[in-house]
Amino acid sequence: MTEENGKRQLSRTATLPKSFILKNEEIVHNWFILDATGKTLGRFASEITKILRGKHKPTFTPHADCGDGVVIINADKIHVTGSKAAQKLYRYYTGSMGGLREVPFRTMLARNPTYIVEHAVKGMMPHSRLARAQLRRLRIFAGKEHNMSAQKPVEANI
Repeated sequence: MTEENGKRQLSRTATLPKSFILKNEEIVHNWFILDATGKTLGRFASEITKILRGKHKPTFTPHADCGDGVVIINADKIHVTGSKAAQKLYRYYTGSMGGLREVPFRTMLARNPTYIVEHAVKGMMPHSRLARAQLRRLRIFAGKEHNMSAQKPVEANI
């Protein structure tokens, strides 16, 4: 830095710090186990999204798949706040006329609890090819047992 006439200017020889860009060869995918027991759905889903995208790492690169895998257990024990348990609806369309179906949260929790967490996480991810590839490393199990021991997942507490 030089000062001329009270103004600060960068000298031509000064070098600015380089931006860090993660290369595909340097990417290491780890696996985490997260327990959904008693967790609030939205807050829990945002933490899962952060891990899937790799934003929890100092080497985060937006255009690279640097995220980790996530195994969720006890998805049937997820919690929602307020009156969402009675009012929240999951909608889908069958393709036929008058085929809009609405399933309440409590019914969906009894029928398919993994869908609730998957739907919340998928809605928080960007809608891109990279996000679809990152979502393939999301595994959700309704109970305590899982079949992901080969990945050597580490238990994380959120």
